[in-house]
Amino acid sequence: MAKVYNWHLKRKVEYPYEEARPKRQVAWVFDINKCIECQTCTVACKTTWTSGKGQEYMLWNNVETKPYGGYPLGWDINILKMHKEKGNDRTLFEVSPDGEVVLGYLPEDEDYMYPNFGEDVCYGIVEKGAFFNGIHQVWMFYLARICNHCTYPACLAACPRKAIYKRKEDGIVLVDQERCRGYRECVKACPYKKVFFNAFTRVSEKCIACYPLIERGEQPRCVQTCIGKIRLQGFLSHPNNPRPDNPLDYLVYIKKVALPLYPQFGLEPNVYYIPPIHVPKQFLYQMFGGKEMVDRAIKTYLNAKNDRKLLGAMLLFGSTNKIIHRFRVDKNYAYGYDDKGNLISKVPFKEPVYIRPLYDKKRDVYRHSIP
Repeated sequence: MAKVYNWHLKRKVEYPYEEARPKRQVAWVFDINKCIECQTCTVACKTTWTSGKGQEYMLWNNVETKPYGGYPLGWDINILKMHKEKGNDRTLFEVSPDGEVVLGYLPEDEDYMYPNFGEDVCYGIVEKGAFFNGIHQVWMFYLARICNHCTYPACLAACPRKAIYKRKEDGIVLVDQERCRGYRECVKACPYKKVFFNAFTRVSEKCIACYPLIERGEQPRCVQTCIGKIRLQGFLSHPNNPRPDNPLDYLVYIKKVALPLYPQFGLEPNVYYIPPIHVPKQFLYQMFGGKEMVDRAIKTYLNAKNDRKLLGAMLLFGSTNKIIHRFRVDKNYAYGYDDKGNLISKVPFKEPVYIRPLYDKKRDVYRHSIP
């Protein structure tokens, strides 16, 4: 095993291959607080990429209700239990069984039969006389998930055929289906269970980050179609060289308001989440990197109304189908620019409201305050 630096864990960790970060790393930020689980992203992904034979059960994008939901069934509970038994202070690569590259498990076929298990199911009981005091006693939240296109992918590490590779130009992780022989080691290895085996073609498949769109400067389908505007896709700089004018760098590296999912696994995932503010924090600590990181992210998020640059960055979510490479805030607007410096998004901090007069003298008609 080689020693590579994991900036989530702030230490060197074991990985089968030497560190080789891409020129720029594709990444996403999801604001969980705005997700309504409409599943528009899921349908957009499904109809675009997984409508063929053998793909019926594949959900490269899905949204699940926490704490009970999960697809495949119990994906996080199973791997967390196994990880705890081996030692939470070490990564999945560092606690791998003899003869294996990474600690993992292969879900049962039945685990893929319930994509909506736990949907809108709440946790907790409302006692008599209870009142709201800032944290809901009965709670749930929606967790949108795609492939994390990890810096240190477990699927890539585990493949005996070297059929999985990470693109140097943007960090997207892909499966070479001509080399794949369907051993399912990648399915077993991925702790997020975002690699799927196609029983019809006998090869593995996974989210491709909509790279045909990204290559022409557009954000992926799941981002473009998001009704709640919870998603922003872009590129992260090297962890040692964040750019304050890059919205992804600003949210992830500088403000630290967006956090990785289960960073303790050691894969350095590249989908980052703004944690929900209305649920007990204790539940979030295990998911998003611990007490210090979660508390700081929530505090920063709640203070966004007093931080115009942070608020401006978040206003750009869902404002354009193009990839925003640079942004700035000036007076009452947030501006987004493409990689050539062209303005592609302009969002006001306060939406203008126009109220027509009750009586229109010119047309001699009454309008009852219709905006």
